[in-house]
Amino acid sequence: MIYITRRERFCAAHKLYREDWSQEQNEAVFGYCSNPNWHGHNYELFVTVKGQINPETGFVIDLKVMKNIIRTYVISKMDHKNVNLDVDFMRGKMASTEVMAKEIFHQLKPHFERYNVTLHCVRLQETENNSVEYFGE
Repeated sequence: MIYITRRERFCAAHKLYREDWSQEQNEAVFGYCSNPNWHGHNYELFVTVKGQINPETGFVIDLKVMKNIIRTYVISKMDHKNVNLDVDFMRGKMASTEVMAKEIFHQLKPHFERYNVTLHCVRLQETENNSVEYFGE
């Protein structure tokens, strides 16, 4: 089994808040991340697939194909967008990095299956110090 990872980047705004809570309660739990005027990050997305090497090409998956899948189903939907308002697969969900990583995984998974590889994990890096990994469990 071979694992291959592709990195992509995107910039997006979001805020962490619950509509059923007061602004004070949101600030107490989420701090500056609940800023009513949003805040943003320069995200790095690492997508890892696994599979067997194709003896004809020497590839697990053509990296151009991998890039196009990630850009079509995630980057084009999230880059320079408001995660809470503009991203269809995040509508109605908490825009935490944890939830975003999980939803990105589910966006990508079926598109890799068509190429006989398995999506192994998604790592979403929010800052240089904070990242989340999701393995589809």
